[in-house]
Amino acid sequence: MAYQSINPFTNQVEKTFENTTDEELEQTLTTAHQLYLDWRKYNDLEERKRQILKLGQILRERRVEYATVMSKEMGKLISEAEGEVDLCASFCDYYAAHADEFLQPKIIATTSGLAKVLKQSLGILVAVEPWNFPFYQIARVFIPNFIVGNPMILKDASNCPASAQAFADAVKEAGAPAGSLTNLFLSYDQVNKAIADKRVAGVCLTGSERGGATVAKEAGANLKKSTLELGGNDAFIILDDADWDLVEKVAPAARLYNAGQVCTSSKRFIVLEKDYDRFLKMMKDAFSKVKMGDPLDPLTTLAPLSSKKAKEKLQKQVDTAVENGAKVYYGNKPVDMEGQFFMPTILTDITPDNPIFDTEMFGPVASVYKVSSEEKAIELANNSSYGLGNTIFSNDSEHAERVAAKIETGMSWINAGWASLPELPFGGVKNSGYGRELSSYGIDEFTNKHLIYEARQ
Repeated sequence: MAYQSINPFTNQVEKTFENTTDEELEQTLTTAHQLYLDWRKYNDLEERKRQILKLGQILRERRVEYATVMSKEMGKLISEAEGEVDLCASFCDYYAAHADEFLQPKIIATTSGLAKVLKQSLGILVAVEPWNFPFYQIARVFIPNFIVGNPMILKDASNCPASAQAFADAVKEAGAPAGSLTNLFLSYDQVNKAIADKRVAGVCLTGSERGGATVAKEAGANLKKSTLELGGNDAFIILDDADWDLVEKVAPAARLYNAGQVCTSSKRFIVLEKDYDRFLKMMKDAFSKVKMGDPLDPLTTLAPLSSKKAKEKLQKQVDTAVENGAKVYYGNKPVDMEGQFFMPTILTDITPDNPIFDTEMFGPVASVYKVSSEEKAIELANNSSYGLGNTIFSNDSEHAERVAAKIETGMSWINAGWASLPELPFGGVKNSGYGRELSSYGIDEFTNKHLIYEARQ
């Protein structure tokens, strides 16, 4: 596996990184395990809070620098990349502010004696993270676990090594001790070796179903805790009482943000028959106005896909959809530009027997479905092996909540596109994975809920 930073706008190799040796992995495990033991012994929570606040300060001070690294490496619009850095900094503030509350022992009511539950660190974690949000994906798992006292070994995607190293360097600059977060350029065999190591307590992964299944299998074989955030095929349901001005404002961006390379971006737009033509025309109008170009140019509104491989995979998926009866309402034409650009595309008439019906398309492709009733919309939304996110538009909040409660998904957003905030738990069900990240739920995933009980004499 070659770790290379390839600019998807210029197609130029920016930098190549040497793979980690087995000896380097062993030294990292040794250092990280000793750090875990030190943290357990001295419980340096206040010091870790200071270090995480310093990390937030560094991220804000160098946001343009870090955003540029991400944009050059995976094609993200510079404005989106800067927003990503800001979001990571907000995680630092949040967990430093709430650490004492989240980790406070919980008193258990019992008439038989005195009981409390301590939340304690478990040990080294292995984090396997993707390329679509190079800083955010790392921050989402590292910051809460650093606060708890779980050292982390990072295996990031092979196409964003510079971003991963930049984040790890920022953590070091913030004063975190060696072993807190170590970015390694590992092979998959080395990932398995690390998971199996007795000093490793768990593994968290964001990625594909295939990758998740492989990691979960290795974790299970070694009795290690795992959390998985996998793909999504999120529904965007427009109810009869929706505010169409808001729909028109949100729907295009819900698909095109980050060039559509978001697990929780809306991918299946479910519209009532009476609104179907209106919605298609609105989306076509919005899609036709995007400006492709250099992601570092503030005037660019649609960035290239992250890699040639990603573009080829998406094109193959669209071709498969069409070969099996889907119709192209807009798009699906070659883009005459250097770089991995994909024309925004709208597909219709995707039937349940189409291979693409239950497949995640990671890019600027919207699938639009026509239904006869709200009940059919709910049925269609649930007809998926995925269950990550879901969006519902309605002018009646209670109505929207009733519908949301019927969707088999981990997260539902009402009258808004997907969002990620430090106080909101993030995760899915079904083939979208298990476990939660962020909020108090995220800090609980890799803690030992240690019961201390004194029986009444």
